[in-house]
Amino acid sequence: MLETATMNDLYTAVAHTVRHRMQHLFINSVEYLLKRKSRTVCYLSAEFLVGPHLKNNLVNLGLYDDVALALKETGLDIREICDQEPEPGLGNGGLGRLAAYYLDSLASLQVPAMGYGIRYEHGMFHQEIENGWQKELSDQWLHVGNLWEIKKPDLCYNVSFGGHTESFTDEDRRFTVRWLPSRMVNAVAYDTPIPGYRVNNVNLLRLWSAEAVNSFDFAEFDTGDYYGAVEEKIKAENISKVLYPNDEQFQGRQLRLEQQYFFVSASLQNMIHIHLLTNDSLENFHQSFAAQLNDTHPAVAVPELMRLLMDEHGIDWDEAWDITVKTLSYTNHTLLPEAMEKWSLDLFGSLLPRHLEIILQINYRFLEEVKERFPDDSDRLSRMSIIDESGGRFVRMANLACVGSHAINGVAALHTKLLRENTLHDFETMWSGKITNITNGVTPRRWMVVANPGLSTLITETIGKKWVTDLYRLRKFEKYVDDSGFRQA
Repeated sequence: MLETATMNDLYTAVAHTVRHRMQHLFINSVEYLLKRKSRTVCYLSAEFLVGPHLKNNLVNLGLYDDVALALKETGLDIREICDQEPEPGLGNGGLGRLAAYYLDSLASLQVPAMGYGIRYEHGMFHQEIENGWQKELSDQWLHVGNLWEIKKPDLCYNVSFGGHTESFTDEDRRFTVRWLPSRMVNAVAYDTPIPGYRVNNVNLLRLWSAEAVNSFDFAEFDTGDYYGAVEEKIKAENISKVLYPNDEQFQGRQLRLEQQYFFVSASLQNMIHIHLLTNDSLENFHQSFAAQLNDTHPAVAVPELMRLLMDEHGIDWDEAWDITVKTLSYTNHTLLPEAMEKWSLDLFGSLLPRHLEIILQINYRFLEEVKERFPDDSDRLSRMSIIDESGGRFVRMANLACVGSHAINGVAALHTKLLRENTLHDFETMWSGKITNITNGVTPRRWMVVANPGLSTLITETIGKKWVTDLYRLRKFEKYVDDSGFRQA
C-alpha cells in the first residue's frame, strides 16, 4: 500500500522498473557484440565516480518525463525519489569522473566497452564539519544495498599474493617459471549496466569484491579461537573495504598495492576467459580487447598480462610481449616527477615475486634498446629505467606503463605538451608520436540535463536537442548575446 511505503520503498520500486528495462537492452547488446566479434574497450581504473544512477538512467533511456508524469499522477515527486539514492563511494575526483564520462560516452557512441575496478564497501569518507574542522566518518554508501548491481557469484577468480617462484624445464624442454603463492583471495564480480543516451546499447561496469577462499575455520572456532576462525575472511575483505586506505604506514602501502593487483588480475583473467569462449588461442587476444590504464594504479597489468600469457598459457616471451603492448594503452594524469607512483622493491617483491622478476626482465631488454639508440648516455638510461636506484630501489610505475603500452596520452593540450617537453621527454624522443593528446571531456547529460532540467529545456527550445551529444552546437548561443529576453530566461 502506498500509505505504508517508505521513500526507500518507492525508490526501490522505480529503480527495479528501470533496471528491468535495461536488462533486455544489455542482453541484446551482448548478442550483437558476439555476432560482430568487435574489439571491446576495457577501461581499468581504481575509481569510477559515476554518481547516483536513477536520474541519469531515466534521462539516457528517454523515460524521465514519462516516469515523472506517472509519479505525479499518483501524488509522488520524482525529485524526492531520485534524491533517496546514495552517492556510490567509488571515486574521489577527476580521475574517477573521467572514467565515468568514458563509460557513458562509449555506450552512447555504441562502442562495446567494459569498466573494471573495485567494489569498495566504503568510499573515501563521509565528511562532517565540527567547529570549523573536517571530521572524517565511514562512508557507508551500501548500507541499504545497491539496486543497480547484480552479483555474479559464479564469476569468480583466484588472486594470489606472496610466496616464491620456482623455475624448471618442462617436457618440451622449455624454460618455465611457477609461482607458489602464500596467500590467495577470491575476486567476485558485481555488474552494473551503463546505458547509452537514447540508443539501444548498454555497456557494463564490472567491479570486483574480495572474499576469502575459506571464510570460516571450523577447527579454530571449535577450540574457542572465535577471532582466528574468521581471520582469513577479514584479511581478504579488507582489500575491497575502503577507497584509498591511508598509506602513511607500511600496512596502508601494502594494502594499496594489494588493491591494485587484485582488480587488475581479476580483470585480465576475465578478459582472457571471455576471449577463449570464441577463440582457440590467445595469439589474437589484442584483437579482442583494447585495455586502457587510467593513470598508474592499473600499471601492474603489464607484468600480470605477461605472467598470464607465459606461465598460465605457455606463450613465449616475444609473442607475449607483442600481445601485451598491442593490448595496453596508458593515460597519464601527473606532471610532477615526485608525484609519480613508485613501489619499493622490497614491498613489491614480497607481495608479487613473479611480477618483479618479469619487470626486471622487461627493464633489461628495454634498456638494451635505449643503449643501442642512445649509446654512451648513462644519464638517459638512469632516467628511463623502470627501476629507480637514486636513493633506495623502487619500481617506477609510470615508466613501466610507458614501456608496456603502445600509446600514451595526456588529458589536455597543455598537459600533453608538458609531458612531451618535460615529464616524459625521454620517451617522446625514443618513440616520437607515441604520446598523443586526448582532452578530458564532459558528459552534458549528467552536468546539464540531469543537474539543471530547466536550463536544459531552455537550450533545447532555443537551438534544438542535438547539443546534448554535440557541445559545439552551443556556439549557436552567440547570436542571442544581445537578446535581453533570452538572457533573462
